[in-house]
Amino acid sequence: MALALSLAPMLAAGQDPDMRWSQDPATGCRFVAPASLGAAPTYWSGSCQSGKASGIGMLRTRVGANAGYAFYGELRDGMPVIGAVDLEGGFRVGRFVAGDIGTRDTEWQERHDGFEAALRAARAVSAHYAGQKNTASARHYSAVAKKLETQLEGD
Repeated sequence: MALALSLAPMLAAGQDPDMRWSQDPATGCRFVAPASLGAAPTYWSGSCQSGKASGIGMLRTRVGANAGYAFYGELRDGMPVIGAVDLEGGFRVGRFVAGDIGTRDTEWQERHDGFEAALRAARAVSAHYAGQKNTASARHYSAVAKKLETQLEGD
């Protein structure tokens, strides 16, 4: 009975109690990372409301000093909604379902919406770094945005 009551708020909010919550090592902001990002330490670049990642932004893994995979898109209350995961072999795109992005055959509209969310996120991350006078990172994420824009044009 107590377990059912403790899970009720998560289930009511549409959250899966089996999702693994992570925490940005630098800011403490909490989120659920898409499974395709792997298990490396993951950092959130974006807004953190009530201790949870929210809005448009990027989840980026780091292995030592090296950048790993990235998710560009939208999170709500710490949960990914839609976007794209940038992997070595290309993008996984779509909605967050069953713990990952694009885990099923996505329809054209969902792919398009996923790439649009990812494009907005990459542009926001680029602007964030430009505001910090980090021109190398701003330029890198601007190039990511151009790559995402090319994906949209191919739709």
